[in-house]
Amino acid sequence: MIFAALLTPLYVSPLPAAEDKPARPNIILVMPDDVGYGDYSCLGNPVNRTPVIDALWRQSVRFTDFHVSPTCAPTRSAIFSGRHEFKNGVTHTILERERMSLDTITLAQVLKSAGYATGVFGKWHLGDETPYLPDRRGFDEYLIHGAGGIGQTYPGSGGDAPGNMYQNPALLHNGRFEKTEGYCTDLFFGQAIRWIDGQRKSGSPFFAYIPLNVAHAPLQCPEENYQHYAGQVPENVARFFGMIETMDRNLGVLLERLKAWGLEDNTLLVFLGSDNGGTAGVKLFNAGMRGSKGTPYQGGTRVPSFWRWPARFQGGRDVAALTAQIDIFPTLAQVVGVPLDGKLQKQVEGRSLAPLLADPRAEWPDRFLVTHVGRWPHGQAAQAKFSNCSIRDSRFTLVNNRELYDLASDPGEAKNVIDAHPDEVARLRAAYDQWWSDAQPLLVNEDAVGPKINPFKERYWKQFGGGPSAEDLRLMDPASLSGR
Repeated sequence: MIFAALLTPLYVSPLPAAEDKPARPNIILVMPDDVGYGDYSCLGNPVNRTPVIDALWRQSVRFTDFHVSPTCAPTRSAIFSGRHEFKNGVTHTILERERMSLDTITLAQVLKSAGYATGVFGKWHLGDETPYLPDRRGFDEYLIHGAGGIGQTYPGSGGDAPGNMYQNPALLHNGRFEKTEGYCTDLFFGQAIRWIDGQRKSGSPFFAYIPLNVAHAPLQCPEENYQHYAGQVPENVARFFGMIETMDRNLGVLLERLKAWGLEDNTLLVFLGSDNGGTAGVKLFNAGMRGSKGTPYQGGTRVPSFWRWPARFQGGRDVAALTAQIDIFPTLAQVVGVPLDGKLQKQVEGRSLAPLLADPRAEWPDRFLVTHVGRWPHGQAAQAKFSNCSIRDSRFTLVNNRELYDLASDPGEAKNVIDAHPDEVARLRAAYDQWWSDAQPLLVNEDAVGPKINPFKERYWKQFGGGPSAEDLRLMDPASLSGR
């Protein structure tokens, strides 16, 4: 849930092309769910083993102050729009408020317009109704589950196929359900690899988006992976780490295939280490941060961000600049040569990271980033203005309009210094007030009424037969929606 006040031009000139390398790369974006900054061994975790991601860290440009939204659908919306998720109508993860506005031009549409084949494999979570599905938002290929998690169901439009679990889930593949065999992470990476192979053979540049549902609850992982951590940490953390291990192993398979196919050098691989702050692992190690998923503190939004493109920039370097998920859209648009003009110029708030990828010390003027957890009760947006929110620049963060932290000296946000910096507080408050006013007309889902039957369930029953369970019937009862 991040907003950037632009202090530099929205679009800069294209990356200079190396004479002996293709200008446009293949693009892969991998993003797990609910994994924290401190859950990777390369970033200090004392127990979890992530050897493939550790190696990728050594090879990449690493953004060390990179932020996303404090929950999942909002981050996805911000990535695919280049602007704060509220401006796409996404203020929640359920109850129709996870649906990305149909007026939003998506990153996938931009890449497709530039000649890229586009595919998504994993967790979509930007609307389960037909107009909101990936093929309507710029993707040629998709293999996804419904709702925010495999097996989840909520009143209205968000719900997965009935009876789904992480092992052998029924997944929606280009409009038809497939009953699969295998663990979800293996299935999503496996389909992504097969699809990439097809694009390789056809000679098409591709954008593969792999947003995994691990390590989102329920904490289900193969027993073998769980046993690697059993007895070292609490059971839920052992299962959580086991889920992360399935991602690490599959990412290794993908990287090996890219190398064998001769695609490694000219593939831009973006590893975004989570879609929000940490969950099950934060009590073990949280990299010195306060907060976790669903909070406006650093621990709710700061995530790993590793970028590797061997043909174009040198890895093994850290970038300390204040950066965010809204910067992914303009960066990739610049990489493929699409100018952000017309409607896109008004939509995209992020900045291209290209200067920092080329030179980690490149000029990067200060900016504001806004976080708001959202999730207010139905009809109470106005009352939630200062609830679970923060606005920050590269030094200070104002939390809930009453806590000020100096991140330069207090990155753990332990000492409230609001009385010592009245000018900073006034500056941050004024910027937040402007952001809030700008966002209000775009909260298009606040009064949305969803269907009585979850679209994924309805589609599944039409394909395979069957009907609503007692729980499904309860959720269809208008009385069950009274708390919205």
